[in-house]
Amino acid sequence: MVANGDFMEWLKALGVLIGRILLVFVFLKSGLGKIENFQGTAQYMASYGMPYSHFFLVGAIFFELVGSITVILGFFARYGALLLLIFLIPTTLIFHNIFVDPKMMIHFMKNTSMFGGLLILLSFGPGRLSFDYLRGKKR
Repeated sequence: MVANGDFMEWLKALGVLIGRILLVFVFLKSGLGKIENFQGTAQYMASYGMPYSHFFLVGAIFFELVGSITVILGFFARYGALLLLIFLIPTTLIFHNIFVDPKMMIHFMKNTSMFGGLLILLSFGPGRLSFDYLRGKKR
């Protein structure tokens, strides 16, 4: 029989794992979408006055894909969270800054919420169901 404390620790670890996946799934999907529509995304970025849009688009894809995959796996998850935080700052300030448009305000608020979740992940780590936890136990 599993002790109540052990069960609660397992539930906590499972909750952190599911939370990590749900938090970054949007970045994974977005990064893949940028690859599928590379030229269209570069044109969209350029329409906002962004110079070197192809260069910055490659960077955005890297940050989104590497950041989300490392967070999902819990493998160097704090670095992945940091990549996504760095990605979110210019994205939010450049593309979601028209506050008179209710849709843009929702995107801005969504991004600030994800920023908060990533800060929590950066601060507390990926939890027990992660490669980072397993690496730490072996030391």
